This record gives sequence, structure tokens and C-alpha cells, in this order.
Amino acid sequence: MLKRDYDDPYCSVAGTLGVVGERWTLLIVREILQGRRRFSEMQRTLGVARNVLAARLERLAQEGILERRPYGDHAQRHEYFLTEKGLDLWPVLIALLHWGDKHVAGEKGPAMTVLHKRCGGEMDEHRICTRCGERMTARDAEALWREDLAPVRERAAVPA
Repeated sequence: MLKRDYDDPYCSVAGTLGVVGERWTLLIVREILQGRRRFSEMQRTLGVARNVLAARLERLAQEGILERRPYGDHAQRHEYFLTEKGLDLWPVLIALLHWGDKHVAGEKGPAMTVLHKRCGGEMDEHRICTRCGERMTARDAEALWREDLAPVRERAAVPA
């Protein structure tokens, strides 16, 4: 069972960590943002145990961060979509991405670049397009993964 409460019930950081602070949770949100909405896709790219993934998806649905929609002829198969509450986690992931690019990526450099769908410009550390100057949102962005790291990404999750 996940620990849902931290010692300080009045701290928004502690409360947020109670919802999304578990190891796999933000990686699941990242997968959905990148268009992998089916259980099997997420399980394959993350390499997480099926029971852990199922529990995390259930928790995210209970918290209103994602919604589950049936697909195909199988009533028990679902796709997962982020709600507005879930999309509000995008800046958190971007902040983690930039921190990781600076402090974790190492000599190979960042594994991906975030581009503005409208003009193709790169996103800076303030979520501003370097080409047109617009502030970017989750709906404006797309990830461009480095080709030389694509095989690694298929074997294991690269930090977003």
C-alpha cells in the first residue's frame, strides 16, 4: 500500500508528494503525455511490474489525475488520458527534465528536446519557445528523442 500522508498535513509539498511522490507515478504521467495510453505500452517501456502499474493507474484515477476509457471490443481494456488536473503536472515534469539535463545527463547530454508544435522552436528552462517567444503548455509541446538513445529508451525508461 502506498503511504498517502506525510507528517505535515498543512504543507502543500508534503500533500503533493503523498499523491505523486511514489517512484513510478510521474513516469506513468510522462508516458501518457507522450501518447502511450495503454497498459501494455506503459508496462513495456517502463519495465514496471504489472501489479505495481495497475495499482498506480488506479490511484491516479482515484485522485482525478487521469481517466480510464474502454477501447476496442474488450470491456476490460482501457486507455488512460490525463485530466486537466493531470495536465497541470506537466510543468513539474519539465522542471525535473531540466534539472536532470543539468545535473544527471552527463557527457552524453540530454536524451530529448522539447519542441513547440506550432513553430518547431526549442523550449527553454522557463517553458518559453526560443523561436517565437510563446509560453508553452503540455498541449503545445512534443518530445524529440535523440536517435542514438532510442534503443536505450525501448529497453528502459530514460528520465523525462
